[in-house]
Amino acid sequence: MARYTGPVCRLCRREGEKLFLKGKRCFTEKCAIERRAFPPGQHGGGRRRRRQSEYAVQLREKQKVKRIYGLAEKQFRSLFKKASRVPGVTGENLLVALESRLDNIVYRLGFAPSRKAARQLIRHRHVRVEGAMVDVPSYSVGPGAEVSVAPRARKLPVVIEAIEDRRSRDQLSWLGVDYDAASGRMIERPSRSDIPLAVEEQLIVELYSK
Repeated sequence: MARYTGPVCRLCRREGEKLFLKGKRCFTEKCAIERRAFPPGQHGGGRRRRRQSEYAVQLREKQKVKRIYGLAEKQFRSLFKKASRVPGVTGENLLVALESRLDNIVYRLGFAPSRKAARQLIRHRHVRVEGAMVDVPSYSVGPGAEVSVAPRARKLPVVIEAIEDRRSRDQLSWLGVDYDAASGRMIERPSRSDIPLAVEEQLIVELYSK
């Protein structure tokens, strides 16, 4: 599957806001948005901002969501089709599906500094679901499922640093975590009220709840 391997800070600059793709760096003055808050490219700094059509606005918002969760267009379309078939609000169903992905759960639990780092841990077979190795980042985690980091990976600097950084933050109500054992559990499927809707997640609900 094709995936973006270029500098992710360009993506934030293109969208004109922080997408929090580089973990801790996004909260420092080194963030690209803090230093160069204009689109990348030769004419980015002098580009005139034109009034965008409704389609252009929706397209940009969809691109933001894809880039935040690290999805390709085909993956996003497939996930949206499944969410539209489930009873309820499509936007909220899509949000739950995105939040239930294994790479997102590993990131939310605090075992990786970013979703991209979480995907790398999973692909390198460092993550267990109910004790079994799972190397598919898009794996859908169900309520009650235990997600843990393999014993040999708990000593990795990236995991140790991510856990120490997350200890100081409030944990989400729909997740339970044991940092000492590097394991956590989805207590229940997240709802819109359970997730701290940052700009990126709010976009999903606004776009697909109309």
